[in-house]
Amino acid sequence: MMDLYDSQRSMRHMRKLAMQRGVVAILDVGTSKIACLVLRFDGTGRVSEEGEIGSLAGQSGFRVIGAATTRSRGVRFGEICAMQETERAVRTALQAAQKMANIRVDHVIACFSGAEPRSYGLDAALDLEGQVVSEQDVAQVLANCDVPEYGEGREVLHAQPVNFALDNRSGLSDPRGQLGNTLSVDMHMLTVDAAAVQHLAHCIKRCDLELAGVASSAYVSGISSLVEDEQELGAACIDLGGGSTSVSIFIRKHMIYADSVRMGGDHITSDISMGLQVPTANAERIKTFYGGVHATGMDDREMIDIGGDTGDYEHDRRTVSRAELIGIMRPRVEEILEEVRARLDAAGFDHLPSQQIVLTGGGSQIPGLDGLASKILGQQVRLGRPLRVHGLPQAATGPGFASAVGLALFAAHPQDEWWDFDIPADRYPSRSLRRAVKWFRDNW
Repeated sequence: MMDLYDSQRSMRHMRKLAMQRGVVAILDVGTSKIACLVLRFDGTGRVSEEGEIGSLAGQSGFRVIGAATTRSRGVRFGEICAMQETERAVRTALQAAQKMANIRVDHVIACFSGAEPRSYGLDAALDLEGQVVSEQDVAQVLANCDVPEYGEGREVLHAQPVNFALDNRSGLSDPRGQLGNTLSVDMHMLTVDAAAVQHLAHCIKRCDLELAGVASSAYVSGISSLVEDEQELGAACIDLGGGSTSVSIFIRKHMIYADSVRMGGDHITSDISMGLQVPTANAERIKTFYGGVHATGMDDREMIDIGGDTGDYEHDRRTVSRAELIGIMRPRVEEILEEVRARLDAAGFDHLPSQQIVLTGGGSQIPGLDGLASKILGQQVRLGRPLRVHGLPQAATGPGFASAVGLALFAAHPQDEWWDFDIPADRYPSRSLRRAVKWFRDNW
C-alpha cells in the first residue's frame, strides 16, 4: 500500500537524485505556452537532510543553462484535455531547452494552474513529555492535525506547516530544541482535482521523464513575484495566464491560500475575435499591439487596421478605433478582476496586516491594467516581474515567466511539506489522506 506520504517522499528522493546529478528540467504547462528551463546546480549551498524548517531547507545555488517555450496545445483552463497534443508540445519545448543546454535531462519538476484548487487551514496541539521539542514532537503534532474529508477525486498537492507556537510564543519557524509545555502548529493544505494531476504525470511519463515534483502555479508565481517583505507581511499574487487566473496569498513567507478563476487572456482575445469578426491570431496581435482598458479622447481618433486575408476587399480593409477595442476588452478584464476580488474576500485577505497586491503573468501586460485593478481590488497594486535568476535569457524575464522562474526557485529551495517529516506510521493521519496521491501508485 503506497500512500501519500511514500509517494511524495519518492518524488523528494527523485529530486535529491536530480540534485546529485546536477541537472533538472522545469516545466510550466500552461494554456497558451509551455515553458521549459534546464537548471544546473553548482553545489554552492548544501542540500541538507536535516536543515532548518522553512523556506531555505535544502538550499542550493543554480543557474539556467537552457530555456525554450512553445505554443501550448491540448490544454484548456490550465488542464490537459488532449494528451497527445500536449505530449508533442512538451517534447518540443524540452528538446529545444536540452539542445541549448547541450545536455540530456531525465528528471522534471512541473507546475500547472487550474484544477480547482481548494485551501484548508488545519491546526493541532501536543502536550510535550520532555521539556525540549524533538523531531518526533514536530512529526507528532503534524500527525495530530485533523484532515477534513475533502472528497473523492481530489488530491493533496501541498501541505505545509505555516506557523509553530510553543505555549504563548507564536510565529516560530522551527521549534526544535526550544523549551515549553505545549506545541501547536498551523498547516495549510491545498487539494486539487485528481484527474488534472494524473494527466500531467502521465504526460511526463510518456515523454520518458521521471517526475521529481509537482507544484501549483499559484504558489510558485507568488514565490518569484512577491518580494521578501511582501511574502512576510502579507500579499496576494494574481497571475493572469491564458486560460486561467491564479490567486495566492502569502504571509510569514508561506502560502496560506490559493484559488483560480477559469478565465484569462485567451478569453479577452476571443471577445476581440468575435467583436471584430477576425481570426484568433489577428485578435491576439491586435490585443498585444493596441490593447488597453482605459480610453482617453485620443483613442477615439486612433484608428487600427484590422487586416485580414479573406480576399473580400471591404472586409479586409476595415479599421476600428482604439476606443472601440478598449470597449470590447474592458468588460472581460473587469469580470476577471471581480472574480479575483470575490476569491480574496472569501479568503479574508482584508484581515491581513498588509494587503499588497501584485499582478503578474502574460496577461498582466495590458496597458492601464494596474490602475483598473486598484479600483476593483484595492489600493496597493503593482505589476510584478519574476526575480532575476542566474543565466536566465532576456526573453524569459517577463511576467509571463513568473511560474517557470518560481518553479526553479521551488526546486532549489523546497519549503518543508508534511511528508518531509518522519511521522510514525501508526500516527499517520486517518485514511482520508492515505488515498491522497493514489495517482503515484497508478502511474509508476
